[in-house]
Amino acid sequence: MGIDTAALARRILWRLAVPTILFMLLSSLDRSNVSFAALQMNRELGFSPAQYGFGAGILFAGFLAGQYPSMLLLQRLGMRRWMAVSAVVWGLCALAMASLQGATQFYLLRVALGFAEGGLAPGIVLYLSQFATERERATTFALPMLAVPLSIVVGGPLSGWLMGMTLPGGLGGWRWMYVAEAVPAIVFGALAWFYFPDGPEDAHWISDAERRWLQANAARSAGRRAGNDWSVLREPLVWLSALLWFCLLSGSYGIMFWLPQMLKRLADLSPLQVGVVNALPFVGMAIGMYFNSAHSDRTGERFLHVALPAAASALAIVGAYVSGAGPVGLLVLFIAGLTLGAAQGAFWSVPTTLLTPTTLAVAAVAINICGSAGGLVMPTLVGLALTRTGSFAGPTLLVTGILLLAALLVMRIRATQLRATRLATGRPP
Repeated sequence: MGIDTAALARRILWRLAVPTILFMLLSSLDRSNVSFAALQMNRELGFSPAQYGFGAGILFAGFLAGQYPSMLLLQRLGMRRWMAVSAVVWGLCALAMASLQGATQFYLLRVALGFAEGGLAPGIVLYLSQFATERERATTFALPMLAVPLSIVVGGPLSGWLMGMTLPGGLGGWRWMYVAEAVPAIVFGALAWFYFPDGPEDAHWISDAERRWLQANAARSAGRRAGNDWSVLREPLVWLSALLWFCLLSGSYGIMFWLPQMLKRLADLSPLQVGVVNALPFVGMAIGMYFNSAHSDRTGERFLHVALPAAASALAIVGAYVSGAGPVGLLVLFIAGLTLGAAQGAFWSVPTTLLTPTTLAVAAVAINICGSAGGLVMPTLVGLALTRTGSFAGPTLLVTGILLLAALLVMRIRATQLRATRLATGRPP
């Protein structure tokens, strides 16, 4: 009796990939809600812009430092224990933000929050690779990434609403927001202990035949507890992929930094309208992530599904700047988010295609560390570009150049892989 791979893929999608979206969304929300808290927190605690900016950005120091330890913990504890521990710890850190009294405490909690969340994205990639085959690779990896733009679309209005509530005892709205958005991570983290299987061998909702088929065809077999092959870090393809991910994530940060500045020119918009407009590119990003990754899976093509959207997003960024802060500019900015999300959604299907079970964990963390470094680098680069040019032209050209570089890197990776394949099969390069 044959395996209905399409039905199996749907079950994996709904039982595993979709639930991980929730954890990614909670993680992103607890990480980014500081920008809304700052509207009240900075005034109450007397934070200067420099103090707030340092505290907001220093999270990425913990975020980067926590990636490899978290990955090793995942491999030792298994998915359900690892997810439970990670979510409860970052939830407690986010909850402690409600008791802030000074800058030092702010810095320490942001680092701790980043450290607790650091391994989530590569850990989910590693985990789902036990269940994802080549056919569903892009969609399976893209779905959890939808949580990042969704957290901005949903989190902005939610945070604003929570902060605007009148609370007994004089509790500041920003403190209540931290409490309300931290508790779900703790609750769902505890539930994760009982929900997630560590691998196909623990998934009771698949048959023995399906389990054997997954162990033979998945990107990373859970049945073979292979060690980590650190020699993969000497492979140029890993670092090309890492640089590519850095460029794609830096493009996102570029849009985030540029959009609020552009919206300041729209003086006739109400706060609610500003919130809706601010969400537009991220709505597009979520749409692009899903549909482009699904199309990549249907066609089996990986590289052009990253390169072409990245180049299109670069052109759309320029078009949005030239169009100005009006309806046409916002429409083009939506297209920029749509195409950038499309490139990001299909990205992980590229490096995971090039890796083996023994190299996947090490390479995935190295790639994600480089990508996350965009959170440290991009704010400084945007600030320098604004200072030197005195206009949005500098940041526009910066983001455009980074996204065009991403498109070129994809084609370089493709050429390198083709050359390696020809040499391995004895064909002339």
